[in-house]
Amino acid sequence: MSKQPTATPSSDTAFRKTWDREEYAKKAADDETRRKEEGKARYEAKLLGKKWHAPVDYSTLEATTSRKNRLDVASMVGKTTIVPSGSAVGKRGRGAGFYCADCDLTFKDNLQLVEHLNSKQHLVATGQSGEVVQAGVEDVRLRLRMLAHQRRVRDEEDRRVWQLDLGERLKEREEQDAKEREEKRRKRNEKRRKGGDGIKQEEESWEGRLGIIA
Repeated sequence: MSKQPTATPSSDTAFRKTWDREEYAKKAADDETRRKEEGKARYEAKLLGKKWHAPVDYSTLEATTSRKNRLDVASMVGKTTIVPSGSAVGKRGRGAGFYCADCDLTFKDNLQLVEHLNSKQHLVATGQSGEVVQAGVEDVRLRLRMLAHQRRVRDEEDRRVWQLDLGERLKEREEQDAKEREEKRRKRNEKRRKGGDGIKQEEESWEGRLGIIA
């Protein structure tokens, strides 16, 4: 019986990933060229007394808009944050102070933090170009509609809270009235248990006080 031809047996290292040497050599050459160009640009900027920044493709960034949430730094007053020693070098890294996770920087006071949040560095790190689009008539109308809708939502929430508070106050008042009625009922029952003699003696004492002679 003849055997069918089998495929070429794979070696023991066939499972290992193969690397394209030419592709990685090209990447290494491109990185070296980029580092040289960056070093040259840094040197030229230093000669001119300027600070060099890496080039940014602003076409991929969105227009800058105002912050929707209020910057709350007062909530951190009196709180203690434990950070590892040596985790921050200068402003770089998470240290004691106000930390910006987008830029990995720490600032010692809220003024520095606000200045940083408005800086080009932070805007670019958060995907904003720093350019503000001029609003048109339709944009203003949409903005006014949105503000009016938010106002209606807030008024509805305030009305519900007021109704809830009113309901709680009425409930507390009803409970207080019920307690007062129960106390009056208890006193009446206590007087009734004393019997007629007690009531008669009490009436005679009051007649004597008023000078009434039977």
